[in-house]
Amino acid sequence: MNPIPFGKTPEAPQPAPPAPPAARPCRVSVIIKALNEERRIEATVESALRAVAGVGGEVILADSYSSDRTVELASAYPIRIVQLANPEERCCGAGPQLGYQHSRGEFVYILDGDMQMREGFLEQALAFLDVHADVAGVGGRVVEQNTESLEYMARGERASPHLQPGPVDRLDGGGLYRRSAIEAAGYFSDRNLHSYEEFDLAIRLRALGWRLWRLPVDAANHWGHDAPPYRLLVRRWRTRYICGLGELVRAAVGQPRLPLALQGLRELRLYLAVLGWWAVLASTPLWPLPASLRLALFCAIASAPVLLMTWRKRSATKALYAVVSWCFNAAGLLRGLLRPQRPAREAIASRVLKEPAQEAIP
Repeated sequence: MNPIPFGKTPEAPQPAPPAPPAARPCRVSVIIKALNEERRIEATVESALRAVAGVGGEVILADSYSSDRTVELASAYPIRIVQLANPEERCCGAGPQLGYQHSRGEFVYILDGDMQMREGFLEQALAFLDVHADVAGVGGRVVEQNTESLEYMARGERASPHLQPGPVDRLDGGGLYRRSAIEAAGYFSDRNLHSYEEFDLAIRLRALGWRLWRLPVDAANHWGHDAPPYRLLVRRWRTRYICGLGELVRAAVGQPRLPLALQGLRELRLYLAVLGWWAVLASTPLWPLPASLRLALFCAIASAPVLLMTWRKRSATKALYAVVSWCFNAAGLLRGLLRPQRPAREAIASRVLKEPAQEAIP
């Protein structure tokens, strides 16, 4: 023990520095995935802020390196903004996972940058999850606003079972998920997927015994792309969106979720049939028949799907678009199956562009 020098008085003990304020408990994290959504991003962010105001939570914009004013416009709001560090990693699976890496909510809701949340859905979804402990995620009705596009007209005509209220095998269009279930499944979305990221999450959860549910209430409005249908197909090929099915199947091979994937992907059988159709057409020049007969058979086989769809849809325009879309998707299936993949659990390189102001706890 050091003696106190003569003539000096002992110094009073200094108070410990104040501890930083603890973060408020966060009930819901709304993750908005966006790429060049300046047209609607303000309305999207405002709808998300209104939705979390009643339940407690945060809003996170996960930006895939937008080149327009998306980030600038969103920066005016009290939200967290994170961005991919590498624009080459853009894909539908990277956006949700990027936002999830920076979220802290007990529950997580995924929202596209061209969607607007409907008030009251989060309250009903949380109440449902509180009562049903075996349900990992809850969705609602997605109200399509772009009803004149051939793409969205075709979706409406399909009346997919997973869009109906009740137990479902996926939550396309967004949903509210338990963080504990996501952690058990390993990650929120597969960074390799250029589409089908919500179906991939669903089969990973279901393989662990979790259930998914869709409530008979409106959850969000969706505008979607208003590009002409054939231009939209070309865009999806260019952005690799159309490769998602093949990427999902490749990722599921050898995993317990593979049977669930094959069972739920009815379109996979369709696109495999298209590949078979192509193989038959390619083989016709080798058939041991007169050239005129081979040509006639080639034309008949080539036109058969269009004629069949014209009869089913009562519209040559819709029929032609359906067959062309099948061909694009069949080619995308092959492209996705052959594409190398990175480990899905690997963290996505990112940067934080904005943090919301921290509120002190009273």
